[in-house]
Amino acid sequence: MTAWISSPLSVAIRTAIRTLGFLLHRAIPLRRRTRRLLRRHSTVSSSAASAAARFRNPTSKSADLDQHDYNRLMCALAHSGDVSGVLRLLRRVRESACGANVQCYTTAMRALASAGRAADAEKVFEEMLDSGVSPDLAAYTLLVKVYACHLQRLDSAYGVMTWMARRGCPPDVVTYSTLIAGLCHSGKVGEAWEVFDEMLQRNCKPNAHTYTPILQFYCSEGRIEEAKKLLESMKNTGCTPDTVVYNTLIQGLCKVGNFDEVESIIGESARNGWEPDSITYSTYIAGLCKVGKTEEAFCQLDIMLEKGLRPTTIGLNILLDCVGQEIDVWNSKTLLERCSELGFEVDVVGYNTVMSQLSKLGRWFDVLKVFTGLFKKGIEPNNHSLNILISSLCRAGNFRMARFILCSKGFVVDIVTCNILIHEFYHAGRVDELSFLFSELDVGRIAPDTITYSTLTDCLCRNGKIFEAVDFVRSIENGYPPMPAAHLTYWLVRSGNIKEAIRLIEEMLKQGLVLDGCVFDLLIKAFCRKGCCKHTEISKVCFVLDMMLGIG
Repeated sequence: MTAWISSPLSVAIRTAIRTLGFLLHRAIPLRRRTRRLLRRHSTVSSSAASAAARFRNPTSKSADLDQHDYNRLMCALAHSGDVSGVLRLLRRVRESACGANVQCYTTAMRALASAGRAADAEKVFEEMLDSGVSPDLAAYTLLVKVYACHLQRLDSAYGVMTWMARRGCPPDVVTYSTLIAGLCHSGKVGEAWEVFDEMLQRNCKPNAHTYTPILQFYCSEGRIEEAKKLLESMKNTGCTPDTVVYNTLIQGLCKVGNFDEVESIIGESARNGWEPDSITYSTYIAGLCKVGKTEEAFCQLDIMLEKGLRPTTIGLNILLDCVGQEIDVWNSKTLLERCSELGFEVDVVGYNTVMSQLSKLGRWFDVLKVFTGLFKKGIEPNNHSLNILISSLCRAGNFRMARFILCSKGFVVDIVTCNILIHEFYHAGRVDELSFLFSELDVGRIAPDTITYSTLTDCLCRNGKIFEAVDFVRSIENGYPPMPAAHLTYWLVRSGNIKEAIRLIEEMLKQGLVLDGCVFDLLIKAFCRKGCCKHTEISKVCFVLDMMLGIG
């Protein structure tokens, strides 16, 4: 950013930069929670609620919480996603008279791992050891999961398994299954089978959870025959495949388009001792949608509803997208409304899908109606929802309403919003309004991205400021990003400034830059639209391409 701002630029470029408002980020404070954390989540058990009441009332006779009370509270907070609260309680119980037990440490580790803080979970395990608390089987197994599935430190995971056995706490089926899952996730299915064999040698009987990661690996790789053989092997060893296992196989079959076999597996489910659930049919519906079989997808939806099952949110979103593309957007919008009426769980992604489809067709008023419906259903829009709405309003020429929404409380402007505004306001010739709007939004610390640079390059060129655009691209930090350079060469050729385009390419090559494919694509497109490919100027095209390729 510094090089861009400080480099000597023309007046036009300085104006362009001021128009962008330096694209700075505004920190918007989070809105206050309207309810306390433990009250907001209905999953808190009565015992945890009782412990919470004693925790809030230290003057009562029963104010002294024991380790189990603390752990129940920590579990409730972990379930709600409040990792900071879990760690506060862990510190509290460590400082209390009772001290933290292994369950408290394990709960904290699990909360951290689930929040993507696996390294911190490892530190909590070390704190547990330092405090003199001995890990139990669950704690060891969780550490194996942290190493194998989160940190991808497989050697460390193997080390924990060895350590467990030495300390008189041999791995069980859950521990082995966890390590196998981590190995399969890393693509090491051969090593997973070695762990599986070791498991059998130690008389530890595998269950469905042991086989599932291997099955998932085969299905993800399209190795369906091996997946089916694994399923038969499960049956032969007395391990009955459950719904999760069959759903995994169905997902693999859908991936390769083998829907006849999916139909056969579902049809024989009762005989094989399992029952299709929402995920089964949602996976099937999603697979049909991805290959354009919309009618068949609706048939499966009808079957699903007749069985009293509801589609998963992901399956429903894929169906909405498919209907909009394969049939028409109106049907997609109708399906969205119908799903809401039936009480299906439609999330913000579903609404965004329909809004995006309507926006592409220029149906701005319908975009606004869907956005309003989102609020009526109590679903909170995300930035993608708001960006779709802003883009639609600008394209409809309703800049006043777009500005009103932008300046409303709760809209967090991101780089996507900035790029939309730059494109739409420049295209409409409302540069002065954009400058004022950016200053009003205080977008100061948002870092420009490739799309920002490319959009501004296009805007300058469309406004006839070709050479200002050249100076602008040359001034970008780290020099000549591929996309802005590609856009610039396109406009140079279209405007007849082929010599300047050649000079720009030569500068890029002298700096040792590898020309991206997008530079070739847009340059050839520009030559074709200029008409150079149809007469004697074809020699110019060949010369430029040879120079770019280093030929001659």
